[in-house]
Amino acid sequence: MIGSLADTWSTIFNCLRFVRGLSGLYMLESIIAILGGFVVLVWGADRCVLGASATARNLGVSPLVIGLTIVGIGTSAPELLVSGIASWQGNPGLAIGNALGSNIANVALVIGVTALVVPLVVKSETLRREFPVLLAIMVLALLLMIDGDLSFFDGVVLLVGLFAMFFWLVRLGLKERGQSGADPMTSEYEDEIPSHMPMAKAVMWLVIGLVCLLAASRVLVWGAVNIALEFGISDLVIGLTIVAVGTSLPELSASVMSALKNEHDIAVGNVLGSNMINLLGVLAMPGILAPGVFAEEVLTRDLPVMIGLMVAFFLMAYGFRGHGRINRLEGAILLSAFIGYMTVIYFSSVS
Repeated sequence: MIGSLADTWSTIFNCLRFVRGLSGLYMLESIIAILGGFVVLVWGADRCVLGASATARNLGVSPLVIGLTIVGIGTSAPELLVSGIASWQGNPGLAIGNALGSNIANVALVIGVTALVVPLVVKSETLRREFPVLLAIMVLALLLMIDGDLSFFDGVVLLVGLFAMFFWLVRLGLKERGQSGADPMTSEYEDEIPSHMPMAKAVMWLVIGLVCLLAASRVLVWGAVNIALEFGISDLVIGLTIVAVGTSLPELSASVMSALKNEHDIAVGNVLGSNMINLLGVLAMPGILAPGVFAEEVLTRDLPVMIGLMVAFFLMAYGFRGHGRINRLEGAILLSAFIGYMTVIYFSSVS
């Protein structure tokens, strides 16, 4: 009987070891899904921007209008798709965290790192017009979320605001084209946007980029949700950290490369445009697809941090007396703020 009991316990123990092995394999698959999703997201966003920009250029759209709209949408496409899929699958916390966390990462991480590599000088009058609009959009988002609930109506208001913003940007770009003194950003986009790509090739890259973005977003959300469930972390925290940083990689790559090519206005404009789209388009996704009450930490921790960084970004880059400048010291301050914020989130999630 003792031998039989020992055999029974041995069988149970082996079964538990097998299940634990499956769990480890499942976690490995989730980590690979996240890492692979990030890589494909960055590549897909780049191909999507390339194809859409070349297509628009072939149709006679001005480089500044392309830069202000199509490039902005392309670099924000990872956030839009990830938040849309997460909301559709019932994870609105991940979507909200992605929207706010991406804005925090864009300012503190992307601008911080870029300014450390190359101190930034902002000369564009177009960007000077965009900064107050960004602050107004931030106030709108705060007013809609101050009650702790992101409703369907809130989502619709944000989405309408997104279309209104693009309408304004197109008019702004067309107005700048008709003026004698060209905005510095016009020549920068002129150099960056392909002008001799055949239409068939441009459309091909656009379609390939969109397919990669959609597939990578689904895989990324699947892996992120699995990890959140495994470690008992809220999907809000996953959205604010892993997903937000990952979906901000296209902005980081674009801004650093632009700064190295002395295209400082594009480097700053990428972040400005992305943050406006995040607050209007990305934040609209959970409101429309999964409306409801969100975590209290959003109002007490994440929104104040985002607002503080956006105001600091405005004060640094606007240029009240001449050109705006973000030096290496200010870049180090922004990057330190990002590291501090990530540290706070880490200790609050494990406590």
